[in-house]
Amino acid sequence: MDLETSKQRIQELHELLNRYNYEYHVLDQPTVPDAEYDRLMNELIKLEEAFPELKTQDSPTQRVGGQVLDAFQKVEHRTPMLSLGNAFDEQDLRDFDRRIRQVVGDDFSYVCELKIDGLAVSLLYEDGYLVRGATRGDGTIGEDITENLKTIRSIPLRVKDPVTMEVRGEAFMPRKSFEKLNEAKIQNEELPFANPRNAAAGSLRQLDPKIAAKRNLDIFVYAMTDAGEQEVEAHSESLDLLDHLGFKTNKERQKCATIEEVLAYIENWQEKRPSLAYDIDGIVIKVDSFEQQSELGTTAKSPRWAIAYKFPAEEVVTTLKDIELTVGRTGVITPTAILEPVQVAGTTVQRASLHNEDLIREKDIRIGDQVVIKKAGDIIPEVVNVITEKRTGEEQEFTMPTHCPECESELVRLEGEVALRCINPSCPAQIREGLIHFVSRNAMNIDGLGEKVITQLFKEELIKDVADLYELTKEQLIELERMGEKSADNLLKAIEASKENSLERLLFGLGIRHVGAKAAKTLAQQFDTMDKLQKATYDELVTINEIGDKMADAIVTYFSQEEVQELLSELQEAGVNMTYKGPKPVNVEESDSVFAGKTIVLTGKLEELGRSEAKAEIEALGGKVTGSVSKKTDLVIAGEDAGSKLAKANELGIEVWDEARLLIELNK
Repeated sequence: MDLETSKQRIQELHELLNRYNYEYHVLDQPTVPDAEYDRLMNELIKLEEAFPELKTQDSPTQRVGGQVLDAFQKVEHRTPMLSLGNAFDEQDLRDFDRRIRQVVGDDFSYVCELKIDGLAVSLLYEDGYLVRGATRGDGTIGEDITENLKTIRSIPLRVKDPVTMEVRGEAFMPRKSFEKLNEAKIQNEELPFANPRNAAAGSLRQLDPKIAAKRNLDIFVYAMTDAGEQEVEAHSESLDLLDHLGFKTNKERQKCATIEEVLAYIENWQEKRPSLAYDIDGIVIKVDSFEQQSELGTTAKSPRWAIAYKFPAEEVVTTLKDIELTVGRTGVITPTAILEPVQVAGTTVQRASLHNEDLIREKDIRIGDQVVIKKAGDIIPEVVNVITEKRTGEEQEFTMPTHCPECESELVRLEGEVALRCINPSCPAQIREGLIHFVSRNAMNIDGLGEKVITQLFKEELIKDVADLYELTKEQLIELERMGEKSADNLLKAIEASKENSLERLLFGLGIRHVGAKAAKTLAQQFDTMDKLQKATYDELVTINEIGDKMADAIVTYFSQEEVQELLSELQEAGVNMTYKGPKPVNVEESDSVFAGKTIVLTGKLEELGRSEAKAEIEALGGKVTGSVSKKTDLVIAGEDAGSKLAKANELGIEVWDEARLLIELNK
């Protein structure tokens, strides 16, 4: 077969295989037997081997699993992947409904969807082609798992229209696939996965995509965060558009006009939950209108227009064998229940936090008790109560110690706090926990330097503070348990790469009391360098939004310590970046930008910039870009083929610019 004939036949095979794949994996309506699909696939593989120049990025052969990766690359999401607030009972949902009505009135509707118990992923398409797939990560930075996601046959490698857009979905392992996988693991004398969610996450984080390809994963796409040129006014419309483009959405969704209909939907699926072919752990409720979503807005962590109702947690009974004490990085002593292993919500639970001494007293928890265990939000094990009628008299009351279990320093209870605390700055447990925090994902994000490796390094006295991490050598690392040469090389590269992190990651990693990730970014943006922040006074700090009295006092106290100043000097000498690298926040009152403080909507096709770039430029100048036109919109920028948003802007009398005007204002 010559080149031209092969090219034509390859195109025919693409169309046939994509159609059969869509019918089987998305519609669940196969039209040909598996043997016919396999025959056509083998024919395509042979043609691409004969004519490799004809292999394309959307070829069905790209689903079988590509080359083994050395590591996953970090990628930044175009739009943060926010988490949802939780509701655990009817009152939580009614409170949510009341808050919605206070803002948008009574004229709105909800969309209810099954909450799939899997792994949230982001899919980026350019001109209709899948170019990147990533994990949620910390919501801002995820891991590029494109090659693994390509093995999920319900994810289109090319969608029906040449759109540029970002969509979100939940990758999961169907129950049948999970059972089959665990049967194989048991036969091979391997440890089985605890539940389908863990199996799906483990499969997508395999460095060998061929392993992921064998796991028979699936996905439901549930949102488009960047609709590109698509004109949609509501979430329900966006799901219909995703269906049209060839994505697999969950068809069990339902529009609800009232909270009563929402509650009925929840009750129905709580009963039908066991009959599904996949696991769900609740129901997601969203306000349908994008305009009303925009009006409701978001908090730093979650949208105000959506909530996740979590099904009641499964409760089981087991024996509390002992109470163990741990020392956190801030010195707080936390008691933990050691339990007779028991299955709860799909995983084996052996430990549960008891939080503090007051809780133990309040629930009268004793060693040897029969206790009721559940997972809060189906995630965190907790002791619900004690079955006192099962006591034999051999149970032992528990008393909190007076001295630290790690360093023997006297414990104190600070004013206004419930917890007992070790205040010895040299306590080895606090230092170890501080090191684990420093390398964590939201802090310096050093791949390969997890809790076990940190504990080994600390035990071998190779590190005593975070600065020592930057002095580690390959010779030291390969002496550690399960640390080969390649792993040591990768770890040293990750440590070196962390030196380039922006200042806010270092600030959060240092573990300054009361300073979380968001406050660390605010401080980095405000002061720009570590040197300026070190010199900041209490009065300067409390004038900053989000920095209260306690936090300001903690920051000043922290930087006044001689050992902290020495540590920062060591980090600087090691080459760790001490400056903020992100965009500076725009002071709307002082800015002379025409965009500062304005709410702006982009619509239609922008030829020069593209919508994503235009959005980034406008936001960098203090503008707020939203997805729908409302009375609160100040400006609409309309490209080619602008549709309903432009019409609505004209109807409301909102100022409209074309792309040429936008480029002039951006000095392009």
